[in-house]
Amino acid sequence: MITLHDNVDSGNAYKARLLLGQLGLPFRTIAYDVTRGETRTEDFLGRINANGRIPVIEFDDGRCLAESNAILYYFALGTNFFPDDRWRQAEIMQWLFFEQYSHEPFVAVAKFILTMLPPDTPRRAEIPLLHEKGYAALQILEDRLKNRDFLVGGEYSIADIALFAYTHKAEMGGFDLGRFPALQRWIGRVEKMPGFVAMYPKDGSRS
Repeated sequence: MITLHDNVDSGNAYKARLLLGQLGLPFRTIAYDVTRGETRTEDFLGRINANGRIPVIEFDDGRCLAESNAILYYFALGTNFFPDDRWRQAEIMQWLFFEQYSHEPFVAVAKFILTMLPPDTPRRAEIPLLHEKGYAALQILEDRLKNRDFLVGGEYSIADIALFAYTHKAEMGGFDLGRFPALQRWIGRVEKMPGFVAMYPKDGSRS
């Protein structure tokens, strides 16, 4: 059985949990407290991921695959989550790169600062800029989804999974999703997809 090196508060790790759950693939998890440096130990850096980050998929033969969107790509190949059409594949990759470069660094980091660091952290000074850049990314998604059910080709794909993870919990980073009606409708559609699993399974909604 594969192992997911995980953290429940990480949207990047949640992407892997969501896709694996929707594919019906069995896996076990090992959770890490990233605020205590548990992914910076000698064993983790030497055996799991030299970059000291989660998520990481560890296979039975000891191979480890890091980077959330690489994990999505690996498991989506040959499934409906990553279609055969080359243009749609390229569009999906476009959104995966957008998520990591123009979305996650702002939406996810704001969530991290406001929910996982002490209230008096000096990093709170970053919030105005994170909100400026994060709102710009959310507006791009809003515009894309005004006349579409999903991001690429009208079909649910790993593009949606990648961007859903932090978007649907953006309010934890101080973002007002009420400004984005199309985005809210898309969130609702994703949550109704077969095999959907919540990011926070205990209450399904943590906020």
